[in-house]
Amino acid sequence: MAKGRKNGLYSGISEELSALMRTGWADTERHDLQPDEQAPYAALRRAALSARFPGERLVIPSGNLKARSNDDTYPFRPHSAYVHMTGDRARDGALVLEPREDGGHDAYCFQLPRDSRDSDEFWSGYTAELWMGRRRSLAEAERVLGLPCRDVRTAAADLAAGSGAPTRIVRGVDPALEAAVTTDEERDAELEEVLSGLRLVKDAWEIGELRKAVDSTVRGFTDCVGELSGAVASSERWIEGTFFRRARLEGNSVGYGSICAAGEHATIMHWTDNDGPVRPGDLLLLDAGVETRTLYTADVTRTLPISGAFTAVQRKVYDAVYEAQEAGMAAVKPGAAYRDFHEAAQRSMAERLVEWGFIEGPADRAYELGLQRRFTMAGTGHMLGLDVHDCAQARNEEYVDGVLEPGMVLTVEPGLYFQPDDLTVPEEWRGIGVRIEDDILVTEDGNENLSAGLPRSADEVEAWMARFAG
Repeated sequence: MAKGRKNGLYSGISEELSALMRTGWADTERHDLQPDEQAPYAALRRAALSARFPGERLVIPSGNLKARSNDDTYPFRPHSAYVHMTGDRARDGALVLEPREDGGHDAYCFQLPRDSRDSDEFWSGYTAELWMGRRRSLAEAERVLGLPCRDVRTAAADLAAGSGAPTRIVRGVDPALEAAVTTDEERDAELEEVLSGLRLVKDAWEIGELRKAVDSTVRGFTDCVGELSGAVASSERWIEGTFFRRARLEGNSVGYGSICAAGEHATIMHWTDNDGPVRPGDLLLLDAGVETRTLYTADVTRTLPISGAFTAVQRKVYDAVYEAQEAGMAAVKPGAAYRDFHEAAQRSMAERLVEWGFIEGPADRAYELGLQRRFTMAGTGHMLGLDVHDCAQARNEEYVDGVLEPGMVLTVEPGLYFQPDDLTVPEEWRGIGVRIEDDILVTEDGNENLSAGLPRSADEVEAWMARFAG
């Protein structure tokens, strides 16, 4: 019951009810909590951030609840930079790095503390603990995060008072904290670039989490193959729901909106309505990833023949995409330019499109002019981590114009898409969309396909489906 909510059934709180609610509660403070296993890694990340901004105060908010309608909110997910720098996933928090006179920074975290049982706040509002669930106390948060923690309800005033140091804040996350500090938009954008760039190379703990995400995703794909008959009897939403069940069972949720695209929907890059029919004879393009409870996500795609076997034209397209992915994956290695895997895959597909007569050759000319993009649509991959398109705000020279290093994790996901209304290709090709996507870890001597637990070649896919399809 929210205080003063319009059309609420109760007009107020009697003194007697208030007194009753404030008494008879056990002490539930937890004294047995241990530091989170991520805490020492987060401390190293903060040290790296500190070194980039000597003498400056840095504010990284976690974010607030967002209303879906009236008093119903969307599920909360904290800002990825906040998670990366703290390991925390609480709402209404903020990490502050306060510069020291002798160099470096003192880090502390603003947190929303537990509601006091000495007032009505813990039970009478729809964001109160009895409505939303127990929060950690400040002392508990300090033990788990390995950081001093302060009451976020004084954060705006504390930050406004300040220490006189120049301040940067991650914008667009917490309006109240943003309004409390005086900053510069360009300098704030630089902070976000650095925070994003610091996620390019994953530490050992992060790689372990990504392995968990991928392993759960492999099981989720197998679930979907096992329930194909249910999808044929209903719609793409059966596939979406099947994968979501695995994501919620083993992780936090899905890492992004699942693409469960059957038939001509497979030609739509980001089809997430997932309300179309699933027909034998068509292809199903499934692009989905489990997000771990620590918020690291996988991102995998397989294109499956719903009947269990590819038609001749479907296989021709699939084999071309597989060939392009093989070329792209071979280019992923330390010291290689980031763009190399993209260029290798795109050149491979350009050659096939010229061979088929769909674009004018020679293939090198077609690639240089980008003619293959009519059918390949998008780039061939992206960084992966806390966000499905991780490190998106990093500087170009560190990312797309940079060099691969051990510890980077990226997707390699070429695709060919022949739109249902494309009169430049034969009719039997129209409405076919194929994408194959895997999550690749750059190692000291090459790469590792984290999602190798799923079959990739056409023959392997058909054998897999014969074994599991329901």
